[in-house]
Amino acid sequence: MSTEQFEQTLVLIKPDALKNSLTGYVLSLLSEFHTGLRFAGAKIVHVSKMLAEEHYAEHRGKVFYPSLIDYIMGRLHYPDLPHKRRVIAFVYQGPDATQKMRDICGPTNPHVARETRPGCVRSLGTIVPIKDAEGKIIGDRMDNLIHASATDAEAEREIKLWFQPVDIPPAMRAYPTEINEEHYYCKDSKLFVTQESGSVSLLAPGDIAWKSDLDTLRLLHKGESAPQTLEAVAAKYLINVAQEAN
Repeated sequence: MSTEQFEQTLVLIKPDALKNSLTGYVLSLLSEFHTGLRFAGAKIVHVSKMLAEEHYAEHRGKVFYPSLIDYIMGRLHYPDLPHKRRVIAFVYQGPDATQKMRDICGPTNPHVARETRPGCVRSLGTIVPIKDAEGKIIGDRMDNLIHASATDAEAEREIKLWFQPVDIPPAMRAYPTEINEEHYYCKDSKLFVTQESGSVSLLAPGDIAWKSDLDTLRLLHKGESAPQTLEAVAAKYLINVAQEAN
C-alpha cells in the first residue's frame, strides 16, 4: 500500500451532534462513497477530564477553556444524564485524509460555515455565549458538532491520544508500535513501575503500545524530560476504564 493510502485523520462526533440525532447524517457525509476514505478505527468514548484537557491542551488559559472541557465531556448537553455523555471517535484512512475531512466539516465557526459552506456539517452548529458568575458575557463557545484534525501532525498526535494500537487492525496502523516489556501504573499524575495502592495499570508486559508512548514512559521513569506528558500517554489507556466524579 502506498504512503498516501496510509494517511490518517481523527474525527470526533461531539455530544451536541449526538443529542440532536445527527450521527447518521454526519456518517453519511463521511462515507467511503463520498470521501474515498476507509474506517481504520471506531469507538464510543466516555470522555474523562484527563482526555479532554489533553485534547484541548493548546487552549489552556483561554477564557472559553473551562466551557470547552465541559462541552466535550458531555456535561453541558447532558447535565443530569451522565450515562449519555459520550463522543464517537473515528480514524479515517486514505489519500489526503486530513484535508478531505476538513472540507466536509467546513469552517470551525458555524456562522461562517452557514455563510460560506451551506450544507457542510458545521453549518448545523451554533455559537453559545459564555458568562461569568455575575452573568456578564465574557466570550463564546462554538458548538460545531464535529472535530477533524487540522494537520497531518495533529492527526498523529490526536489519533495516538484517543486510540490504542489494538483499536486499529494491524494492517491499518500508520504509526510504529512496540511490544511492551514492563509494568506501568499511574496514580495522581505520577508514574510507577510497581503497583501502588490506588494506582491504575496502564500497560503490562506483552501489551502492544505506540512506540512514542513507550519512549515517553521510559524517559519519565528515569526522571528525564519527555516529548509528551504522562497524561497524554495515560489518557488513551484509561478510556472507558477510569471513573471520575460527575
